[in-house]
Amino acid sequence: MNLKSKIYVLAVSLTGFASVGWCLRHWDSQDWPRFVCYLVVSALAAGLKVNLPGVLGTMSVGFLFVFVGITELGLAETLILGCTGTLVQCIWRPKRRPALFQIVFSLASTGLAIIVAYSFYNSPWLHRFGRGSPLLLIVTGLIYFGANTAPIAGAISLSEGKRFSQTWHSCYFWSFPFYLLGTSVAWIMSLVSKQLDWQSSVMLLPVIYLIFRSYRLYLGRLEDQKRHAESMADLHLRTIEALALAIEAKDHKTHEHLQRVRTYAVELGKDLGMKDGDLEALRTAALLHDIGKLAVPEHIISKPGRLTPEEFEKMKIHPVVGAEILERVAFPYAVAPIVRAHHEKWDGTGYPYGLKGEEIPLGARILTAVDCLDALASDRQYRRALPLDQAMEQVEALSGRQFDPAVVSVLKRRYVELERMTQEQPPVDSAKLSTDIKIEKGAAPAAGFQCTKPVAGANENDFLTSIAAARQEVQLLFELVQELGNSLSLDETLSVVAVRLRKIVPYDATAIYVRDGGKLIPRYVNGDDFRFFSSLKIPMGEGLSGWVAENRKPIVNGNPAVEPGDQAGPSKPTTMRSALAVPLEGPSGVVGVMTLYRADSDAFSRDQLRILQAISSKVSVAIENALIFQTLEDSAAIDYLSELPNARSLFLRLDSDLARCKRNGEPLCVVVCDLDGFKQVNDHLGHLEGNRLLKTIAEMLRNQCREYDYVARMGGDEFVLLLPGSGHLLQQRIDEIRRIAVKTAIPNHNVSMSIGEACYPEDGSDAEDLLAAADKRMYAAKQARRRSNVVAFPVEAVGQDSGPVRLSATNAS
Repeated sequence: MNLKSKIYVLAVSLTGFASVGWCLRHWDSQDWPRFVCYLVVSALAAGLKVNLPGVLGTMSVGFLFVFVGITELGLAETLILGCTGTLVQCIWRPKRRPALFQIVFSLASTGLAIIVAYSFYNSPWLHRFGRGSPLLLIVTGLIYFGANTAPIAGAISLSEGKRFSQTWHSCYFWSFPFYLLGTSVAWIMSLVSKQLDWQSSVMLLPVIYLIFRSYRLYLGRLEDQKRHAESMADLHLRTIEALALAIEAKDHKTHEHLQRVRTYAVELGKDLGMKDGDLEALRTAALLHDIGKLAVPEHIISKPGRLTPEEFEKMKIHPVVGAEILERVAFPYAVAPIVRAHHEKWDGTGYPYGLKGEEIPLGARILTAVDCLDALASDRQYRRALPLDQAMEQVEALSGRQFDPAVVSVLKRRYVELERMTQEQPPVDSAKLSTDIKIEKGAAPAAGFQCTKPVAGANENDFLTSIAAARQEVQLLFELVQELGNSLSLDETLSVVAVRLRKIVPYDATAIYVRDGGKLIPRYVNGDDFRFFSSLKIPMGEGLSGWVAENRKPIVNGNPAVEPGDQAGPSKPTTMRSALAVPLEGPSGVVGVMTLYRADSDAFSRDQLRILQAISSKVSVAIENALIFQTLEDSAAIDYLSELPNARSLFLRLDSDLARCKRNGEPLCVVVCDLDGFKQVNDHLGHLEGNRLLKTIAEMLRNQCREYDYVARMGGDEFVLLLPGSGHLLQQRIDEIRRIAVKTAIPNHNVSMSIGEACYPEDGSDAEDLLAAADKRMYAAKQARRRSNVVAFPVEAVGQDSGPVRLSATNAS
């Protein structure tokens, strides 16, 4: 209690006891049995009490007998009834034992209320309206209600610094109907006592108990609702504190700043007329207005200098992000609009939306000015703090441009007082997050640490060895770079890289993956676990090598077992235990990944990574050149329409197969096929339909071949097949090939196939002889067909599995 409240309590207590003592001097009871009965019942009824919401006081049904005493007994008897009930109410099973001065104050205020109400009800000038009038008793009840609750509300408002009307309304006004009900019951008891006798009025005690139970249930619900509201308020408070702690974890210098801004902002809000929810919103926003900085990179927040335009653009998002975060908390008051607008300026040049004047919420206008003042008066990464007076002068100079003049006016008038208030506040335990401690437990994460080992044989003291190793490294790298430009073959290029690299960086296996669309394909594999690494098709971003390609960052001593292989099963797919992988980046992006594997764990060093990174750009360019050359070479050897090998590729393959057959003594059959009736298809249906027919036949011929057979397009409608080791099955293969024309025939057009074959060594020993013999037999079959004018097989409908038409090369026969 402050001094004002102590003087007030003392004055009320002295006045009350003096008044009660004066009245008791004239005490005289005319009906002792009735008085004693009422006194006992009043004391018992005083024990039937309920707790008042919001304060530590209680209310009992004993006050009903105060109204009974006002209507039926003398003033002294009524005072004894009321004060006895109040004393029992204070000391009988209290929620918290009251202090002596509280008991004295309660007795005094009750005595004063009884004297005022009794004097009103029994005043001589009201006798002409009828002393027992119900209306008169109701007015008396209202007077007693005001006289009994006003002194207590005054004491609470003085001690807690609240307005009297607010305290009285929130703590006692809800009990107003209870007093009206009490006057009604007292009037009924008085009426029964006059009509019958006073003993009969005691029969209404069960009704009084029923009233008590009803109010107890009602107040119990109020208490539950109050506890729920308090728990929700505590939840919001804990949420606010947790979010403020998150800001502090991002920037450890903001906690004191937030506390100062909150004190300044709330006091200014009170001066500018903000009430209840708006004031709570401002208090919360003052703590959380910088929560959006969680989305700003650390290096921008802690930069010890001016921001670049790009960095400022990133910083400007924090009011929007902060508001979006706070909207998800669902505060019962409007916090998010204040946070969203706390960098808006009075003249409309602020961000994020350029609001101006009173378009900016009042809470945001207050927070903007206060935040700037405290920022100027605090040390920051980019400047020293200004004295508070100078900081206030700068804020005042910006009044009407950045800040609301009304806010600046109040701030200028009170900033010295507010600064004193912040200094007098006890230090707040900020519950700093444990970001600087060292955790002793936990040897390593599940994936282990990235470990490197020194290069074998290295010795810091043996400088001669170091010099020799450096010279050898330079020489080997020079030779590698020189040889990379000597060949345009992709396989040869990758082989040179792997062989030369092994002399500098030892490995047990290596795989050089080349990017093909969204996957990495192993184009060169050497060493242990050859079959496993050759089978890999690694999606970008998956596995070890896929991660390296996706993120363009190397990995030292990664786990090779995480490579997503097609053959991976329940057993371990590879015996390798460590991998060194670097991305191969060319002018057009990542072209592949070069990965070295070792059977030992953590077998590679950072120095070996340096070597791979030194040559990776050269290897990337060599691979890109080889891929371009291979593409051009393939296009020169492939027929564009049918996607089969062309005549040039056919002769190279035929020479190669003949050489092999001569070495191994194996037979080789050459089959030449020519379409009959194809010209009519072109003439009648057009070249587009002819192209479709050629593509369909080419695809079916390819499917008809075994994996070691070979099919090529000589030109026009002529195809050649190389069938090694066919022998006695040759005629069966030819019949199968002839049926292809029937399956792909077009309705109303007779399309068939003339076939001629030649076998090594019976029909020749070189490519020219075999092709000439087969061609001769094919033309003989064609002439025989024309003479007989008979089609070997009936024409059928075109197959439904025909491929799409490619509008490209000519199909003229």
